[in-house]
Amino acid sequence: MKTMSGGSAASWATGGVSGSAGRDRVAWAAAQMPVLARIGERFAAQQPLRGIQIAACLHITAETANLTQVLCGAGAEVMLCAANPLATQDDVVTALKLEQGVTVDARRGDDFAHYEAGITDVVARVSATGDRWLALDDGGELLAAAHRNGTTADLIGGTEETSTGLTRLRRLHAETGLSCPVLALNEALTERELNDRHGTGQSALDGIIRATNLLLAGRSVVVIGYGRAGQGVAERARGGGAAVIVCEADPLRALAARMSGYAVMPIAEAAALGDVFITVTGERRVLRAEHFELMKDGAVLANAGRFDVEIDLESLLALDSEPRRVRPLVDQYTLSDGRRLNLLALGQVVNLAAADGYPAAVMDISFSLHALAVERLLADPPLAPGIQPVPLELDREVAGLKLASLGVAFDAPGD
Repeated sequence: MKTMSGGSAASWATGGVSGSAGRDRVAWAAAQMPVLARIGERFAAQQPLRGIQIAACLHITAETANLTQVLCGAGAEVMLCAANPLATQDDVVTALKLEQGVTVDARRGDDFAHYEAGITDVVARVSATGDRWLALDDGGELLAAAHRNGTTADLIGGTEETSTGLTRLRRLHAETGLSCPVLALNEALTERELNDRHGTGQSALDGIIRATNLLLAGRSVVVIGYGRAGQGVAERARGGGAAVIVCEADPLRALAARMSGYAVMPIAEAAALGDVFITVTGERRVLRAEHFELMKDGAVLANAGRFDVEIDLESLLALDSEPRRVRPLVDQYTLSDGRRLNLLALGQVVNLAAADGYPAAVMDISFSLHALAVERLLADPPLAPGIQPVPLELDREVAGLKLASLGVAFDAPGD
């Protein structure tokens, strides 16, 4: 495997790469990722990852390219595959492969077979080196494949970015045991506040608007799931002038939604009222045939959850086996009574499939935490196998660096 040249994210952004669209996109993101750049400068000087292989199954975006640069600048060798083919930015892949010499197995729009093959190939290649390696995961794909294939002998540990992935890995640990520690990045305090709430909130609506060009003001938006991500979606929809309905199975979250001023009701009641439906649960088939039968003509269905399982696609196809592609990312299903339901981005995560994903300023927090988590996995004392919380001091370090980048001073403990 080849690595990129050393240095921070900022140094790559300004350091003589030929003028490609991918380079420009990465440079734009780097300008909004000052915390990662600061960590990258320290890593380049200290080389904490020298001799380490890193397999990463992430969304291949400009922000990810900046993380990769920091890891390589710290001495690691990195191999990338895609966590979601619809999120892959091909110009960034080109910049990584041709301009920076990184091995990337990803292409926008890859079918499921190639997507799975990419994960298997990355695990096989990195484990075949005989060097110690780490897994940066989004959905538990790499870690599950390594344990399934018995290629964990040199696996030091990993990180997991999503709640869905953590659920999967916890189940794996309960059934057969994880051979290494996995830091639960999705449950870190900075990650939940910045990534889930502000990142998903803004980018999910960005994807819906780009795909449809709908005006949210005056429409009824149904948010299904009121965790941190659902809270962010509901806030942004209300800010756009929509009347927001929340559907939530957990009574504590449902109460929180009601106390925030939203209408709260079961999906079966909201189905007849909504103009736009956004699933943010991580669960399977939360929008099903019985809900489709109640929806208005022209209803829009979007998923902001991790996988394409929250909207029951089989039931939609049973209602109309040949939907029309009415816009590049809108498939229109016509029911027997003439009502039309509009599915966005094939039910994939809409903020990545229809937009650019989380803003770079949000990923600055997430990927800075990734970088520090990788450093911690290599430090003493070693962490025990299984899902482990991100140490609070890493959260605080990232938050402090972010505040400093914003020019914000705050009281130190004891002041």
